[in-house]
Parts: sequence; structure tokens; C-alpha cells
Amino acid sequence: MSLQQIFASRSLRMKASEIRELLKLLDRPGLLSFAGGIPDPALFPAAEFAQAFQQALTPEHQAQALQYSVSEGYMPLREWIQVEMARIGVPCEVDNILITSGSQQALDYLGKLFLSPGDTALVGWPTYLGALAAFNAYEPRYDQLNAGGNRTAGSYAQAAQTADSQVKFAYLSADFANPTGETLGLPQRQGLLDLVEDLDCALIEDGAYQALRYEGEPVAPILALEIQRRGSIEGCQTIYCGSFSKTLSPGLRVGWVVAAKPVIAQMVLMKQAADLHSATINQIAVHQVAEHCFDSHVAKLRRVYGARRDAMLQALQDFMPAGVNWTRPEGGMFVWLTLPYGQDGAELLARALESQNIAFVPGQAFYAEGGNANTLRLSFSVLPEAEIREGIRRLGILLREG
Repeated sequence: MSLQQIFASRSLRMKASEIRELLKLLDRPGLLSFAGGIPDPALFPAAEFAQAFQQALTPEHQAQALQYSVSEGYMPLREWIQVEMARIGVPCEVDNILITSGSQQALDYLGKLFLSPGDTALVGWPTYLGALAAFNAYEPRYDQLNAGGNRTAGSYAQAAQTADSQVKFAYLSADFANPTGETLGLPQRQGLLDLVEDLDCALIEDGAYQALRYEGEPVAPILALEIQRRGSIEGCQTIYCGSFSKTLSPGLRVGWVVAAKPVIAQMVLMKQAADLHSATINQIAVHQVAEHCFDSHVAKLRRVYGARRDAMLQALQDFMPAGVNWTRPEGGMFVWLTLPYGQDGAELLARALESQNIAFVPGQAFYAEGGNANTLRLSFSVLPEAEIREGIRRLGILLREG
């Protein structure tokens, strides 16, 4: 007997991440990679983290740093997040905040919290691949969330009812979305609040890239807009997921959730069952570094990544053949390309690796139901400007070859 024969049905929906597989190529000599949506390691505040860990391991602090802790998270870090959330328009109490092991864990918990098999999740077409991976384990039905479109709440509800389903939440990233780089305007955000209110479902707002704006005026988080409507976070249907992965360090796996207290309380129970708490020493270190240099460090990231975004957009303008379209993000890490109909991003990647030593992510994986093979995601966060330009030049050569 093979144990695979008795795996739970949910395991059939778990697939290898194309991005994780592509990251294995990053050590390939000379590769110009636009694949990983990762921070540039040369920009990590390594000296500040070294000092923070050293302090955490002094005799005065090591007992706390190396010991079990509360599931809700390290209190000084939650207090820092409370202040930061208020600064972007989300007043809340410490008890509205849960520390998670990266925002990916938060997405997994929220899938577990809301989705029974067959329930409907509204997601973008395309959407963040990691969100699909997190939700897939709970066997949902997906429907296309088109913020700013003319589809009504009744249409979503009817489609779910026809499938013997119920809409449980809408998921999106409102600022510089992964993979498209697009940002929702204020009317679109207000419209989403109307939609989830009419559907009586949750809205999961992924704020992973919120701090990385390079141009334009900030738009209030959806949770901030809902608090303005309702007067308090306790009546809100929006759940905000934040992360230090794109600003301070992805390797320490520290994220957070901000939501009404009943949601947080239930997620705390899930965390107690899953991993008890996120690593205490990592939370302590993140708090110290955030308190010491978060604003100045993020300002540096904006300058560097903003220049790299500009270099990519200029190179695309200079080297892309007619018929190729792309987004023009105001922040984040990504540009989304749409190729002429009939071209295949996966086939293009195979040729790109073989003949041009460049990598990117084919777009089909970002769609809940597949399709749209003529798309791809480019990340500009890691390569310096000259290498970005050279990589886009090589991509243009491939596209002109057909």
C-alpha cells in the first residue's frame, strides 16, 4: 500500500510553486533573473540586525529571547505596529494585532478560518500565486474579482448559489499588486467595500508592498476607509495583512494581521494549534531594527527600487516589439507583460533560459483557473539598472524572433 492512497482530498490541490522552482536557478552563472519577487539582499539592514540579535542574547535578555512566548506576539512589536497602522489611517488597539510567521501564514489561517470545501473565494485574474496556494488546501471555488467592474453583488451571489456555494471573502492587494504592479484608486476601494457589505463576506487586504511607493499620492488602505465608514475597527469586514519581508527581512518570517478582535481571537487559537507562536528572538530583533531605522531604511529602498523600476520601464519602451503591453506601477516590485495572443510565456521562458540566460515567471500560474498563457511577470527589485536594461534587451530579441 502507498500512503498516497490515503492522503486527504485537499492534498490533490497542492501544487509546487513555479516561483519557488525558478528561485533554484538564481545561482546559475551569469543569469539575469527577473523571476523572484524578492528584496535585494545587498540592501538588508544587516549591521542593525547583527546588533539587535547580539543585544537579544545578552544575559539580561536571553531568557526571554530564547523562551516560549505568547501566541499573540511580542508586545513591544505589536505596539510598534499599532503606531504604524495609525499613521496610515488604521487606528486600532494592540488586541487587534496578531504576529504571524510571515504574511503567508496569515493567508493560510484565513483560508482555514473562512473556507469550507466548495465555498467561494473572490480573487483577481491574475492574483498572488502564494494566496492561491494557501487557499487551495481548503478546497474553495474561485470567482473573478474585478475591482471597478460593473459586476454586481447579486451576480456573485447567484453564481455561488448556482454552484451550491457561498461567497466567504474577497482577496486582493490594493497597492502595487503581485503580479501586476497595479494600484486601486479610491473609487475602486470604496466600491469593494460596498460589494463585501452587500455580500456579507470578508475582505482580505494584502498590504505586503504598501510601504514601497515611488511616485504618486498614497491612497488610504481599504481597512482605513472602512473604519471611516463604521467608526471603529470592531465593525469592519476588512482584514489587513502586513509584512516586514519586503522592507526589513524576508528570512526572519515576521508578518502581522490587523482585524476586529473576534477574528484575531480565532486566529490566535489557530496559531496555538499550529506553531504556538512566531520565533521570539526574530520578533525582538525586528522590533529593535524597526524602531531604530524603519523610516530611513524604507526611504533608501524607495530610492533604489524606484530607479530600477524606471530603468525597466525605459528599457521596455526601447526594446519591446509592437504588440507587447505592460503595466506602469507606481511602486512595489513588478511589471506585468501581455504578449500578442497565441504566444506562450512558458515556452518563451524555456527559450530565454537556453539562449539568453534570462529568467522571468510565466503568467499562467497566477490565474486560479489557468489560461492567459500570453502573460509574464518581471521583477525589477534585485538587478542593478544596467543589468535590467541588458536583460530586457535580450527579452526583446526573443520576442522579435517569435
